Amino acid sequence: MFMPDKSSRYALTHFALPAHITDSGLANIRSIVVNEGVIEQVSTESFADENIETVDLNGYTLAPGFIDLQLNGCGGVLFNADISEATLDVMHATNLRFGCTSFLPTLITCSDSDMNKAIEVVRSYREKHPERVPGLHLEGPYINKLKKGIHDENHIRPLSSDRVDYLCENADVIAMLTLAPEVCEPAHITRLSQAGIVVSIGHSNATFHEVRAAEQAGASFVTHLFNAMSQLQSREPGVVGAAFSGSKLGAGIIADGYHLDWHNLRMSQQLLNDRLVLVTDATTPAGTDIESFMFAGQKVYHSNGKCTSKNGTLGGSALTMIEAVKNCVTQGISERDALVMATENPARVIGMDNMMGTIRPGSYANLVLLDGDYSVKGTVSGGDLNPVGLV
Repeated sequence: MFMPDKSSRYALTHFALPAHITDSGLANIRSIVVNEGVIEQVSTESFADENIETVDLNGYTLAPGFIDLQLNGCGGVLFNADISEATLDVMHATNLRFGCTSFLPTLITCSDSDMNKAIEVVRSYREKHPERVPGLHLEGPYINKLKKGIHDENHIRPLSSDRVDYLCENADVIAMLTLAPEVCEPAHITRLSQAGIVVSIGHSNATFHEVRAAEQAGASFVTHLFNAMSQLQSREPGVVGAAFSGSKLGAGIIADGYHLDWHNLRMSQQLLNDRLVLVTDATTPAGTDIESFMFAGQKVYHSNGKCTSKNGTLGGSALTMIEAVKNCVTQGISERDALVMATENPARVIGMDNMMGTIRPGSYANLVLLDGDYSVKGTVSGGDLNPVGLV
């Protein structure tokens, strides 16, 4: 079997397309030409150019590769524990087994020096692999101690004007910053947002009106909806109520059955629709059988897909993106909506929908092959074919 890489020009043939792609007017695509890691053309004709190698996809469903906006680690590694390009390589290789072709490496609350190092590591990695890592997600340290979750309280601190300057100067790398708006100045949120950083509300005890003020200042997203935030109550809607009642805030959601009740997953999809994004919040054991690991200075135990500290605090997840998609479908969300939540929606949140999350000329050749049971049969990552069930 011909095994193309990102330097190749080749055609993909004999595949099916998911409903959300065919509904967009591309129902009759029969071949896709990939050239140097980018989709060069889509065609309604079977490819017959004898000068170009073809790859027969055996009738599997071909979808855009999944995009994870919150990935702490997987495959036995954790970005906070080893801030290096080698860690990102392991995370990417693990992701491919589960259909995820792009991700935001996520660094939770830590020192300024670690944050600075993460920015430089991701900058260097993006120069080599822009299709894999669109940017960095800094989750904290400018959060509310009352909603810290697993985060190390010793590193939680205010956001200073000098630090805002530094973050804005590195907005080319920082795709998302999770903060608690009630402990940050609205002017800082505005500056970060105007620099191009997606300001996300998380680990927050904000009131409804504080969320609305942050939204007006430029916040546009909510980190792991329902978790580590003020809840919807009778006389105070909190962060959750603000997300539901507005029309602008998007939100990430961890569809593993541990971070939220399945009824809340279905309700969130119904209310937020295309503003809802699947994230894993995965940590070290995702894609492995590791039973324990260190996270934020605490020992976290992994059992049956659940990650908790000794006192029962959730320490990220062991979820993969394909499991998140499957869980959505199993819980009554349509395949169309589940796939959009893993592809188009996250791409749009970080302003990369012209380059990923869809199948169209000019976008990265980041694709996933699925069978009827939502098993990953292969991926295309920046033009590199990674077969699972093709050979």
